[in-house]
Amino acid sequence: MGKDLQTLTQAMHNFVSQKGWYGTESLRPQTPKNIAISLVLEANEVLEHFQWQSEITNKAELSSELADVTLYLLQLAQICKIDLEEAVLKKLEVNYQRDWDQNTVK
Repeated sequence: MGKDLQTLTQAMHNFVSQKGWYGTESLRPQTPKNIAISLVLEANEVLEHFQWQSEITNKAELSSELADVTLYLLQLAQICKIDLEEAVLKKLEVNYQRDWDQNTVK
């Protein structure tokens, strides 16, 4: 299986479909609001790995949390009909034009 965003998005979509979460009677409605909330909750779980420490103590658990964040991000983009690859490339173009701490880079 390839590892591009389209392939990952399709794998996520297949999983959510198989679980029945797209159904109107689902206990886990796949709305932009619900997915955005889940995305932030999972991002907080990433942050917990660094609370009170600067070193990664459990790379496998951190990897799992990063995967959760990625899955919710891919699903949010899909539900909102956003081409995430295009959005990232456009954002990078904008960011190249911005100045951040230009005097601190040595």
